[in-house]
Amino acid sequence: MRLCVVALLLLPLAAWSLESASPAGAAAKRDFERCRAYANLDACYDGIRRNPGDPALNVALGDALVRANRPADAIRAYRRAAAITPNMPGVAAKISATEAKLTPVRAPAKPPVRREAPGKRYSNAASETQSH
Repeated sequence: MRLCVVALLLLPLAAWSLESASPAGAAAKRDFERCRAYANLDACYDGIRRNPGDPALNVALGDALVRANRPADAIRAYRRAAAITPNMPGVAAKISATEAKLTPVRAPAKPPVRREAPGKRYSNAASETQSH
């Protein structure tokens, strides 16, 4: 009988602790999905605040920053993910690709094209001797 009473008293306590942990986990998962699928930077930053050691979330943040045309910040996020998990596949390639976007290849400079006005002639004669 006592065991039943104790079980009835502890059951709501156990259920309360599971419910209190669930919203935080759901919010973290929701933030990760919004970050990854929609490139929502606010959701990325919220997710990283909740779980800064998640390398997948840091990669998703880097992808979102690339989509937002912020390659320098994206490289920082990719490097943070590589520091957390050094052997994570694809991070080195993403860093290289983003660095390539950061420093675009410049086309070689072409010499200026000299365009002369039609009908105009140039000579070596002094300007006083020219008749026009």
